[in-house]
Amino acid sequence: MPKAFIYATAKVIWTFLFYGSDNNENRAHVHVGKAGVVDLGKIWLEPQVEIAKKGELTDRQLAEVLEIAKRFRKDLMKQWVKFKAGEKVKSIKVKE
Repeated sequence: MPKAFIYATAKVIWTFLFYGSDNNENRAHVHVGKAGVVDLGKIWLEPQVEIAKKGELTDRQLAEVLEIAKRFRKDLMKQWVKFKAGEKVKSIKVKE
């Protein structure tokens, strides 16, 4: 489960990651959650950024991670391309 992107605020650290089985899916996406979340949300990155699966996230949390994914879509897409190519994905870390 490579961690593609970590977004930290004063209140929460969001982790965006890929599952190994994601390599079989062609539509770019990430899974997202925070500490204590078992059922992660899923966000499509193409053709537009949108929620694919809610997981355990609240509507407010979904809105927050969706906005983060929109802001950093280019970075997340670069990570997806590396992942699909079998390259090592190093976490991008953003602190706000």
